[in-house]
Amino acid sequence: MERLPGVSDVRVAMMAERLSLNLAPGTTEPEIIEGTIRKLGFGIAPKGQQAPRKKAFVLLDTMPASPHNTVERAEVSEAAAPMQHEQGHTGALTVERDRSWHQTGKGRLVILTGTLLVVAWLVELLTSAETGYWAFVAACLIGVAPVAKRAFEALRMGQPFTIEGLMTIAATGALIIGAEEEAALVVVLFAVGEVLEGVAAGKARQGIRALANLVPKTALLEVGGQTRRVMADRLQIGQVVLVRPGDRIPADGDIIEGTSGVDESPVTGESMPATRSVGGGVFAGSINTEAALRVRVTREPSDNTIARIIRLVEEAEEARAPTERFIDRFSRIYMPAVIALSALVIVVPPLAFGQDWNTWIYRGLALLLIGCPCALVISVPASIASALSSGAKRGLLMKGGAVIEAAAKITHVAFDKTGTLTRGKPVVTDLIPASGVSEAALLGVAAGVETGSSHSLAQAILSRAKAAGVAIPATRDARVLAGQGVEAVVGETKAWVSSPSHAVNIGGINEAAIPRATALEEEGKTVVAVFRSGQPLGLIAMRDEPRDDAAWAVRQLNALGVTATMLTGDNPRTATAIAGQLGLDFRAGMMPEDKLAAIRYLNCLGSVMMIGDGINDAPALKEAQVGVAMGSGTDVALETADGAILRDRVTDAPALIRLARATMGNIRQNVTLALGLKAVFLVTSILGITGLWIAILADTGATVLVTLNALRLLGFDPTKEA
Repeated sequence: MERLPGVSDVRVAMMAERLSLNLAPGTTEPEIIEGTIRKLGFGIAPKGQQAPRKKAFVLLDTMPASPHNTVERAEVSEAAAPMQHEQGHTGALTVERDRSWHQTGKGRLVILTGTLLVVAWLVELLTSAETGYWAFVAACLIGVAPVAKRAFEALRMGQPFTIEGLMTIAATGALIIGAEEEAALVVVLFAVGEVLEGVAAGKARQGIRALANLVPKTALLEVGGQTRRVMADRLQIGQVVLVRPGDRIPADGDIIEGTSGVDESPVTGESMPATRSVGGGVFAGSINTEAALRVRVTREPSDNTIARIIRLVEEAEEARAPTERFIDRFSRIYMPAVIALSALVIVVPPLAFGQDWNTWIYRGLALLLIGCPCALVISVPASIASALSSGAKRGLLMKGGAVIEAAAKITHVAFDKTGTLTRGKPVVTDLIPASGVSEAALLGVAAGVETGSSHSLAQAILSRAKAAGVAIPATRDARVLAGQGVEAVVGETKAWVSSPSHAVNIGGINEAAIPRATALEEEGKTVVAVFRSGQPLGLIAMRDEPRDDAAWAVRQLNALGVTATMLTGDNPRTATAIAGQLGLDFRAGMMPEDKLAAIRYLNCLGSVMMIGDGINDAPALKEAQVGVAMGSGTDVALETADGAILRDRVTDAPALIRLARATMGNIRQNVTLALGLKAVFLVTSILGITGLWIAILADTGATVLVTLNALRLLGFDPTKEA
């Protein structure tokens, strides 16, 4: 594609069967791109229609890189139907992917060539060797014709080193030297191998495809007090749907009526149903387990959580691992080198030592079939695709092979505290009003300052004020003091809710209250001082309990040889109490820039994974080798960092590392298998121990073996300790 005028930024995601490219307007016509792809043996499915496919690529829609660039989108399949173009269209294309192998073009070729080979053997058996000779020649030529056509088109486009080209040369050469029976057998085995490759690779894609099937096809839409069944993919934001017990939720939305248990395992991998009530968010594909719910749709069907997970996993292939990039470079050298060696094997022994030409041509042809690096090239993306699929099913997302490879090398994990190691839902435990100030007055001013804030501490204060029935005074001009607190005009005078250390500096805390604040912090509580200008009002203490699995997660990391550190903006005494419970190191009193500096320092000591909420910790997440966001399907969790933990389980941090390490181990096995088989059969082919049909078995067999080995990752459960 890159050779065509106006085509740039071409990317191929092999396991996702997708090709994306930029096409400048007024250069190459889309029809020429279609024709080029078809000549290579592919076809294009009409947009919005289903079509059979054997191999496929997608021209992917993205925003134009500049006013002079547009991106055309189409899906390439076996069907050779015209493509409809719409610039800027982002709708998904529906393609039939689940046809049986015998319904595909390659499957039909296997049946045809296999039948011809059997017929040739019968002809030879029932007639004469001479008649059988021509039957084998016919079987070989008919079988190799479509392969030769693809090889010729690739050659015209400057790609001489393809498996189709090598196959064509080997089959033709075998016919010339009189090995017609073996030539026909090689063609059949080649076709069988390609079908097996397609079947095995298809298994790796099924996990992600299955996610799409979790969203129900229809929904019960409420209109004017009545319900009617509509297509789920036509729901619009703001519409209300009824979800009965046992039904799957048809769209991301908020509950406006009802309380029920919701099984979110299809989205987050969390096996236990979570209780959801009015105001709570729910995901498309989740199962309502107990009572009827009325849900207001908050996301377009094409943008629900499952759709975004699928998109992220498929797009992750484009973030290729360094190992994959190295193998791609190596294969470009390896294939021509083997072809050159094959040529030397053919000509040197006869010319230099007077050996038999037919013998060494045969061995050289066998060597040609060993020269294709298919198994080597597929070894990494097959493992990466399986790992991404396996992780997605368990709520573990990593954005590509580069992230997986980096995660496998992690030596240190840095955790944010609030919302990561702790529940992120602190509650008020102590109210200590100053002399002459009532608890209601203390709470009222504090709630007034915190009105409108989404911070977890603010929410704790507002919840306590609401529960106590405290009237919240009018507030204006609220302003966050980074790392220190919040100020606002409450009533007619300015008020503050801040850390005790900040309050000490501006006279917001009594000397007598300082020891009490220290004692509360030593109990693991977060303390804030509430005051007006020159008038301390009192202290409020809150506690955010560690997650139930946090200490276990730290022990698992230690078992993996990974050290853990907690980075928190809280005071050292509170941090000491929390870290002591969990058994990890800590750094306290940290501003966002301090966390960034801490990650830079840890990067000098090894490879660091930062786990946070994806908002406050954005700089640190970016600076870490691998940034992981905690959050149940939120935009931040899915879009910002290098990975995401959707179940809000701290134990998923070591699980992520285990999955990455298992993937890299699988990749090493695949590379060893691919290169080992090639090395063995290179030697045996030169020595004449193995022939053409063994050579083609070695090539296609290795490809199938590495793919099947990669598929083992689909069943790997990283949440279980080794």
